[in-house]
Amino acid sequence: MRLLPIIGLEIHAQLKTESKMFCSCANVGDAATAPNTSICPVCTGQPGSLPTLNQKALELGVLTGLALGCEIPAQSVFDRKNYFYPDLPKGYQISQFHLPVALRGKLEIDVPGGKPPREHVAIGITRAHLEEDAAKNFHSGGEESATLVDYNRSSTPLIEIVTEPDLRSPAEAKALLQELRAVLRTIHASDADMEKGQMRCDANVSLLPVDEENHPLQPNLNPKVEIKNLNSFRSVERALAYEIERQTKLMEAGDVVQGATRGWDEDKGATFEQRTKETSADYRYFPEPDLPPQDLTVLREELKARLPELPAQKRARLMDEWWFTPADAAFFVSNDGWADYAENVMGELGNWIADTDKSHDSAGEVLADNKKKLAKLAGGWLTSKLAGLMAETNLTISDLKISAEDFAEFLNLIYKGEINSSNAQKLLALMVETGTDPSHLMEEHNLGQNLDESVLIETIKRLVEQNPDQVAQIKAGKLGVIKWFVGAVMKATEGKANPSQAEEMVKKEIGV
Repeated sequence: MRLLPIIGLEIHAQLKTESKMFCSCANVGDAATAPNTSICPVCTGQPGSLPTLNQKALELGVLTGLALGCEIPAQSVFDRKNYFYPDLPKGYQISQFHLPVALRGKLEIDVPGGKPPREHVAIGITRAHLEEDAAKNFHSGGEESATLVDYNRSSTPLIEIVTEPDLRSPAEAKALLQELRAVLRTIHASDADMEKGQMRCDANVSLLPVDEENHPLQPNLNPKVEIKNLNSFRSVERALAYEIERQTKLMEAGDVVQGATRGWDEDKGATFEQRTKETSADYRYFPEPDLPPQDLTVLREELKARLPELPAQKRARLMDEWWFTPADAAFFVSNDGWADYAENVMGELGNWIADTDKSHDSAGEVLADNKKKLAKLAGGWLTSKLAGLMAETNLTISDLKISAEDFAEFLNLIYKGEINSSNAQKLLALMVETGTDPSHLMEEHNLGQNLDESVLIETIKRLVEQNPDQVAQIKAGKLGVIKWFVGAVMKATEGKANPSQAEEMVKKEIGV
């Protein structure tokens, strides 16, 4: 019996608004703010207090729906979701159930390592609705155990995005969350940083018996298990993998998997049962009497015109327009500010190429060929070398002192062979530190490939005389040993020799 994972996600993201969802208190979320200092009678559920809808939160909810390809209804309403818990002072949560701000969308994802036909899949979005966050509980252990509640987070604006059960692996779930984060950041709806509590995920999973062609062997899905409050991509992937394995063992032993809500213990790497699974009936939804219905017709059309270029569109354009690889384009789009910086660098390089190749009859072909080579060069140095140096010093792209023009000049030096890779890394580190022009730094620190030809000839002659065994191997036909000599020349000259020139002169000296 084959068992196919059936996975759906419920994602909560904190919206980037100045104030809370239903009051004027500052929206501090989970920020390091003194407990219970950003509160008022509304967000602490005092009798007689009345909510007022945050218009910015409504706009961001509709914008998120549009970015996810959802239908935006003409009207939405809020409901009361009734349950009792210390972090919910009113005894109910103001949410949306019957008429949310967005319905029936989809999000397409690329799955790293995915195998056909699931390396690129479209995941259905059931709905996206607005609601307020609960307060935050702090549990203390020991003999005097207690639960303390910080209401600063109470009534923080949230958007909950519910997917269809279209995911089939933990890797797909992780890829969807990463793409959703990119979308939310692109439209400036949320920073969606899971490590900071700005995005949380509940994962629903069940296993379906299928045949060898993945056709279901039963008409209905099995009861789903919900894993609550996963707060990192790694946790989502690990928790789902564990739960799939746990349910597989139960089903293979002939047991029935019961619907339940489970938690995730990161240290133990295991899920644990919390309670039986609730249904919508358990929450006794009814319309929120203190908030009128919201007419979305005008807002919907206004926001359609303001929808920016979305991550998938930007990745495709970076590959098409600038010849970046899929991996490089994905890096630029998923890291704030990098796509604009990379495009500015390529724009500067494009100007240089055009000026350089004006004399060619086939300028168009030369320009395209050079652009491809430079895109590969730029992608590698930006995503690997520069990003690595910035990570070591905890810099963001907004902190970077290197202008796009100077980085383009730096790449030009490498492209034209005026500096080797090893010295280029030293030069880049100096640029990150100082923000100074690369040509000036290269000259000041003597990093260029500017070795006098007579010194190069003398160095090669000396190395050839000192290494007769390698010379004999080359003369016997092992031409690959020539590269060994080139490496020895580069080491002896501290990178100041040009590798291509050195190779030709080694061949001439040895006579091959």
